[in-house]
Amino acid sequence: MTQSLEARTRRILEQYGIHARKKFGQNFLISQSVVDGIIGAAGITKEDTVLEIGPGIGTMTRSLAEAAGNVAAVEIDGTLKPVLDEVEEEFGNVTILYQDILRTDLPGLCARFGGGRPLKVVANLPYYVTTPILMQLLENRGLFESITVMVQKEVAERICAEPGSREYGAITLAVAYYSDPEIALDVPPSSFIPRPNVDSSVLVLKAHGEPPVRTDEKLMFAVIRASFNQRRKTLVNGIVHGLVVDGKPAGISREQAQEVLGRCGFAPTVRGETLSLADFAAIAGALREIV
Repeated sequence: MTQSLEARTRRILEQYGIHARKKFGQNFLISQSVVDGIIGAAGITKEDTVLEIGPGIGTMTRSLAEAAGNVAAVEIDGTLKPVLDEVEEEFGNVTILYQDILRTDLPGLCARFGGGRPLKVVANLPYYVTTPILMQLLENRGLFESITVMVQKEVAERICAEPGSREYGAITLAVAYYSDPEIALDVPPSSFIPRPNVDSSVLVLKAHGEPPVRTDEKLMFAVIRASFNQRRKTLVNGIVHGLVVDGKPAGISREQAQEVLGRCGFAPTVRGETLSLADFAAIAGALREIV
């Protein structure tokens, strides 16, 4: 009888004396149906090179190796090398790199493994560094065709939120600027060893070839930050008291802020959490004339 993924995982953990390390946010996947769902959501084919972040003990890596042309996996925990060496030996299309993804030369990695084509990312991200890793990947525009990641369900809902909802925030707008996000499946705590205290979701981000809005990118994100740093206040207050450009307060007066919003068709009482990415782009364009 074929050994279940849970049984195999427990055997590997016992054989190698591996324990989930809290400082790396490790939770080992034990559901083959979830593994298959992730690979299906990512649309992996033999034409693809995959960047896997956090291979752990190689659970997802093995399935990726069977589905993809090549797999480059970045693992921060060097103590997992003995078990991952077995994966490299079993599959000739897998390369494990022991480094911190936040310090990885992504253009160099993609040039080495991608052969000039964008890679697909598949990752079970440590929840405490989800946002920094996602933004690093997204900001490297053109390197990645898609990003399929396991994240905390609450984070996935924030990323996919609609304007005006409680979950809507700066991360929603940042991700929307670089990609089209979609929740592919929800994953219960029982799918992992050890069980996390939260539900998870698999999020698929399909990268935009070009930004969906044309504006001053740096200024737009400064306005977004000012808006959501003062979430329960009006956007006018956010711009007047919280807009920072090039490390310095922008010095926009209340009258100037109201005039800019009026030119964009918004009332002085408008709040940032009700505005779309296109709205923020328009406001940044109008502000550019006086900043």
